[in-house]
Amino acid sequence: MLEVIRKNINHLINKEGEITSFLIYPLLLIVIYEVFMRYAFNAPTTWGFEATTFLYGLHYMFGLAYTDAHDGHVKVDIFSSLAPARLQAILRIVTNLVFFMPVTVCLTIWGTKFAYLSTKGLEANSTSWAPPIWPLKILMAVCLLSLLIQGIANLIKDIQSLKE
Repeated sequence: MLEVIRKNINHLINKEGEITSFLIYPLLLIVIYEVFMRYAFNAPTTWGFEATTFLYGLHYMFGLAYTDAHDGHVKVDIFSSLAPARLQAILRIVTNLVFFMPVTVCLTIWGTKFAYLSTKGLEANSTSWAPPIWPLKILMAVCLLSLLIQGIANLIKDIQSLKE
């Protein structure tokens, strides 16, 4: 049962990562347009920099869970890599429960609260372009929840590796 849950979580996170990887294309187009307008016509846009910041931020946030699913986050495993596989699994479980889960749960709760308050107030950025930022805060909360769910999948995988 847990293996099915873990596989479904990994499938969901992989699809999320694959789909949101395409955010790089509108980001690239906006940067090219902004550079062209700035240097060819000396007419920079009022929205270009902010739009690229938002898109890159979303690209980064959606990449958190995907990177975690593929064990791509930076870690210092000089000593643990020399340990037997069972001890490595135990260390991953302990660090997941002691560090990762509490921090990610808090980030998810706080991110959700910020998204709720931002949505309630229909928050907009305080710049000349003044785009609404409440949708971005909702997406950030979703990304943090995805990271938490992926952490649970990793925990399931490590617990199952102890049983083998």
